[in-house]
Amino acid sequence: MAMTMVEKILAKASGKSTVTPGENIWINVDVLMTHDVCGPGTIGIFKREFGEDAKVWDKEKIVLIPDHYIFTADPRANRNVDILRDFAQEQNIKYFYDIIDRSNFKANPDYKGVCHVALAQEGHTRPGEVLFGTDSHTCNAGAFGEFATGIGNTDAAFITGTGKLLVKVPATMRFVLNGEMPNYLLAKDLILQIIGDISVSGATYRTMEFAGETVGQMTMEERMTLCNMVIEAGGKNGVIAPDETTFEYLRGRTDKPFESFYTDENATFYSDASYDVTKLEPVVAKPHSPDNKELARNCQDVKIDRVYIGSCTGGKTSDFLHAAKLIKGHKVKVPTYLVPATQKVYEDLFAVKHDGQTLSEIFLDAGCIEPAAPSCAACLGGPKDTFGRLNEPEVCVSTTNRNFPGRMGNKQAQVYLASPYTAAASALTGYVTDPREFM
Repeated sequence: MAMTMVEKILAKASGKSTVTPGENIWINVDVLMTHDVCGPGTIGIFKREFGEDAKVWDKEKIVLIPDHYIFTADPRANRNVDILRDFAQEQNIKYFYDIIDRSNFKANPDYKGVCHVALAQEGHTRPGEVLFGTDSHTCNAGAFGEFATGIGNTDAAFITGTGKLLVKVPATMRFVLNGEMPNYLLAKDLILQIIGDISVSGATYRTMEFAGETVGQMTMEERMTLCNMVIEAGGKNGVIAPDETTFEYLRGRTDKPFESFYTDENATFYSDASYDVTKLEPVVAKPHSPDNKELARNCQDVKIDRVYIGSCTGGKTSDFLHAAKLIKGHKVKVPTYLVPATQKVYEDLFAVKHDGQTLSEIFLDAGCIEPAAPSCAACLGGPKDTFGRLNEPEVCVSTTNRNFPGRMGNKQAQVYLASPYTAAASALTGYVTDPREFM
């Protein structure tokens, strides 16, 4: 029986030879991730249902990453991190990426940053595996050819105790992207285009599989951007077939064996769409929905108050490199916030060079605000002292993933989702700007 890549992964995880869309199956989990927002709830349910003295199913398959509300004076937010820390110590969790060193309560050099990018950088994302996380953007890891999706605290607590979960096999929507990517487009433009075409509910509980020569030419970080935002279309998960680019990224990051799966030529899809990327233009998602698509050039009259470059979607090293290419030699017209996704990305800002200057030098020379410590920061609002939070009803161009009312803070703020190119171009003009004006 012909199957898609995801169907094969779930068949293996369930011990079955074949599975079909709509079928409910028990699967074995390879990795469970939780963070400071959902971790305490997950831990509470686990202890209530399995007992105060219960042990986790596998202390080496749980990853705890504080990243959401961490650099704040808010006592409730800090208490959430304390709960993670206590649980990690009690259960001897191998992978707890703390923000402090418990021995002296100073900054922890092993702190990683935003969970989705940190999972990849630390080698927790492997082809053929099943990864669940208590965060909707866990689908980011599908870029590595695995089944990765977000779940709630109750499901996470059940996995914590058993290592298993009952899931319904999703049908697959395939998106074939062909053509050489124009130099003014990035993966963010492509996923915003697709979400705008199918709507925020267009892929509800379905796999979005990305294929084609354009995807094959993408870096892993650009592939992550594609898969990261499938949840904005309602998708259960996103996935890209592993190839040499995948394997090269994983070398030196993990020594665990993995098995790669590929979609059969005669597999059945829920839908099958094709795009010629050479015919696409830079796009933005206007307030207040990721599917409110518009060409960037049609928004040139929209005056903005700030630009935000960061998040799991738009705060990777390549995202900052793309922004720096446009900004170099110019001055920004509005406050421009820089929030690297991880500590590794933060270090890259001061080490990676473009045209003789480090990325940080380019940004600071242009008048951008000094890069912040890596975290989710203003991507989801957070406490009022969160770096970059929209405390006023301002207009912001952002490389983040959501622009719902209040998502980045103030409920009257207006957020335009854009690629790093478009965000950088907009910072230079003070208006929503098509990056081709600077290319």
